[in-house]
This record gives sequence, C-alpha cells and structure tokens, in this order.
Amino acid sequence: QVQLVESGGGSVQAGGSLRLSCTASGYPYCMAWFRQAPGKEREGVAAVDTGGPKYYTDSVKGRFTISQDNAQNTVYLQMNSLKPDDTAMYYCAARSWSCVSWASVTYYTYWGQGTQVTVSS
Repeated sequence: QVQLVESGGGSVQAGGSLRLSCTASGYPYCMAWFRQAPGKEREGVAAVDTGGPKYYTDSVKGRFTISQDNAQNTVYLQMNSLKPDDTAMYYCAARSWSCVSWASVTYYTYWGQGTQVTVSS
C-alpha cells in the first residue's frame, strides 16, 4: 500500500508561481499530477516515470515542470505563469507500472488527498 502526501497549494495572482510536492510512502513507478475544477472532470496535468520520460498536457507545456527526487520518493510540480484557468484541486497519483496512457484517471491505484490551487486575475 502506497500513501501519498501532498503539500504546496495556495492562492496566487495570475502570472505567479507555486510548487506542489507529493511524497510517497513506497516506491511507485509512475507518479502524476491531476487536477479537478468545480463542475469539471479530473484531468491529467503531468506525469513522470522513475528516471524516465516526462509527460504534460498541452495547456501547461512551457509553464509547468514535473520533477522527482528518487531518494525522497517525492515528485514536484513547479507551476509558473499561472492563469485563472489553472484554479483547481490538484491531486497526486501513483501506480506500480509505467506511465503509458498516463492521463487516464482509471489507471492509477493510489491517490493523495488533494491540495487547492487558486489563481486570481
């Protein structure tokens, strides 16, 4: 059983930055960030294979960066140039196999409790 603990959410003005962290209790292979805005479906934001490729949804490319510290079992999401459309609850997710089809919610076994990101205009 893998437990995920997130931190780093908050409120920021448009154009600002935030960094989210997610620490896993075990050693998942693929770790990802999803987000869900009110009234919308949960969508994949970014994912990373252990020591491997990184994946991003188009709307965050060039603004968000996913990285990992394998020694700490922690994945980070650096979010720059934030927009009001980025406002959502952000969730960390993990699974014990590669990030193929990384953006599908149904393929993840483990989920964090979520951290709120609010971007004001």
